[in-house]
Amino acid sequence: MVLCALFLAPAYGESVKDLQKKQKKLQEEIEQTNKMLKQTKKDESATMNKLQLIGQNIKTQKKLINTLDNEITALNREMRHLNATRDSLQKVLEGYKNDYAEMVRQSHYARMQQSPLLFLLSSDSFQQLARRARYLQEFARYRQEQVKRIENTQAEIDTQNELLKANKNDKQTALSNKKKEQENLKRDERKQKTMLNQLKTKEKDLTKQIQQKQKKVNELNKKIDDIVRQQAEKASKTTLTKEQQLIAGGFEANKGRLPWPVEKGMISGHFGKQQHPVYAQVIMDNKGIYLQTVADAKARAVYKGEVTSCFMVNGTYAVIIQHGNYRTVYSNLSKLSVKQGDKVETKQALGTIFTDPEQDQKTELYFQVYKDRDILNPELWITR
Repeated sequence: MVLCALFLAPAYGESVKDLQKKQKKLQEEIEQTNKMLKQTKKDESATMNKLQLIGQNIKTQKKLINTLDNEITALNREMRHLNATRDSLQKVLEGYKNDYAEMVRQSHYARMQQSPLLFLLSSDSFQQLARRARYLQEFARYRQEQVKRIENTQAEIDTQNELLKANKNDKQTALSNKKKEQENLKRDERKQKTMLNQLKTKEKDLTKQIQQKQKKVNELNKKIDDIVRQQAEKASKTTLTKEQQLIAGGFEANKGRLPWPVEKGMISGHFGKQQHPVYAQVIMDNKGIYLQTVADAKARAVYKGEVTSCFMVNGTYAVIIQHGNYRTVYSNLSKLSVKQGDKVETKQALGTIFTDPEQDQKTELYFQVYKDRDILNPELWITR
């Protein structure tokens, strides 16, 4: 019981294993963003797309550096614990060895005085003979147990030393990664500053482009809203089938846990009114969220349901999927993999997301969630 208590790890803070998982995920996000950056125009000219991707990298790098700091702290804490455990085990081992040495000395002295056989034969009675025989058996068993304790304790000390060695290596790796990410962060912050200055000199032209884009988005929003309104009005005159009720219940129960409508990517435009990252006077009002990903990526259904509409606006396709009294909308697709009336499953591919050559090769999905006629914030529905 004493030994078991020695191996209990401190129950505070995130574990090294959890922090290493988080670190790996953040590194994958940075790799994904860098992949998107490589797909932009092959020149050094500043664009909103490049600026946004570099800004995303900076945010992720700061999170990664913070995670590495926490990992280093956790490793230091774990190494202190391992050292304390090893020292305690060493004391226990020394005690076992001393006890064993004393026991061997005493048994050797006893054998010099009298052999075990003579010890038994010199008994005054059968009862005394039995007691002496039992004593010799228990003594031999105790010696074996003591040897086993010594071997087990030494094995535990060896294990602690191996864990310490592994932790020291992990700490060295974490320190090296932290240094590397700090250098990457400084590099990207310099790039960001340079691009911001370049883009501010193009304010007139870029503001015009933003307004033109917003006009197209408004047309798309109106088209989607009209279709959803018509479908909701038609549905309100009937009762949901049992299957539709189950789907709606499942959709609602998975709020905050629905998969992303892209396999990998980042949120490049949040829901609601947003200030432009460069031109403070420009306010964007998003009726959904934008998810940027790599070229040729597929849009996928966030939950099972039925395709109720496929249509084109401004040269790209949009798909509406009904989940009972909920609907999800996937816009800015260049190709479709489904048609109206299809039943789809969770994560099923719906079509290829459009890569815009006029927006620095940006590949971006526009995603919306409705309940009846009410538009909802999609970020509250998909997993974080």
